[in-house]
Amino acid sequence: MKLGIHAYAWCSEWTNDQLDLINYTKSLGLDFIEIPLMTLDSFDPIKVKQRLEELNFEAVTSTVLLEGTDITSDDENVRANGIDYLKRCVKATHDMGATSFSGVIYSEHVKPAKKRPDTTVWEHSAKSLKEVAKYAQDFGVTIGLEPVNRYETYLINTADQAVKLKEMIDEPNIRIHLDTYHMNIEEKSFYEATKTAGDDLVHYHLCENDRGIPGTGLVNWDDIFKALGEMNYSGYAALESFVDVTDNMNTWVWRQLAPNGETLVKEGISFIKSLQKKYNLD
Repeated sequence: MKLGIHAYAWCSEWTNDQLDLINYTKSLGLDFIEIPLMTLDSFDPIKVKQRLEELNFEAVTSTVLLEGTDITSDDENVRANGIDYLKRCVKATHDMGATSFSGVIYSEHVKPAKKRPDTTVWEHSAKSLKEVAKYAQDFGVTIGLEPVNRYETYLINTADQAVKLKEMIDEPNIRIHLDTYHMNIEEKSFYEATKTAGDDLVHYHLCENDRGIPGTGLVNWDDIFKALGEMNYSGYAALESFVDVTDNMNTWVWRQLAPNGETLVKEGISFIKSLQKKYNLD
C-alpha cells in the first residue's frame, strides 16, 4: 500500500507557492502527495512534474464538482461545462506525471436536492463520465468515484452505489475511492464496504470520524486494514484532514481538530504505519 497525505493538511488552495510541500511530504517518509484540482488556474502542472521528478516522488489528484459543473444537471450546457472541467483535470493530472484522479466527480458537491435522484440523474452522470473516462484512457489516467455522506451528495453514498455507477459507465479505467470519514456515516461495515470495492479500489482516504488524528475516534481501523490485508491492497491511501475553511469548497472546519497540524500529521502517520505493519501492508 502506498501511504500519502492530502495537501489540504497544510493549505486551503494548491498554487505554485506550495511546491515545497512535495519536499516536506517526502521528508515524512510518505510515498505520495494528493493535490487538489479545485483551482486549476492557480498552478502550473509542469512545475509540479518537475519537482516530483527531482525527488523521485508521486502525486495523485482529486476534486469535486460545483454548481456550474454539475454533470447531473437538467441544463445541457452545465453538463457540458462539467465534462470540460473533468477533462481539464485529467489533462492536468497527466501533465504533472500522475495517473490517478478521483473525488466527488459524479454530481454537484452539496447539491441542494429536494428528492432522491431518479433514473435520469444516474444516466446523466454515467453518460458524462463515460465520455471523460474515454478521454482519460488516452492519457493513461484512472478515475476514482468517491462515495461521500448524505449531506454532501444525494447520488453516491456507499461502496455499493459506486459499483452500480461504475457498471453503468462500463469503462476499464473507472475505479472506486473510499473515505473512512464518510463510511462512518453511511456504511454498515467498514470491512464489508472495503471488500465490496475489492479489486476496483484505487484510493482510500484515511480520516477519523471527526477528521482529527486517526486512531483517536470511532473509526474501526482494524476492520479496514484486515480487509486491505486480505486484498493485498497495493494502491494509494492518504491521510485527509482540512486545516481551515476555504473559498473553493466546503470543508466545515469550525474548530481545532488537533493541537496543531504537525501533531495531526505525525501522530496520524505513525498510527497508520503501525496498522500497515500489523496487516503486512508496509
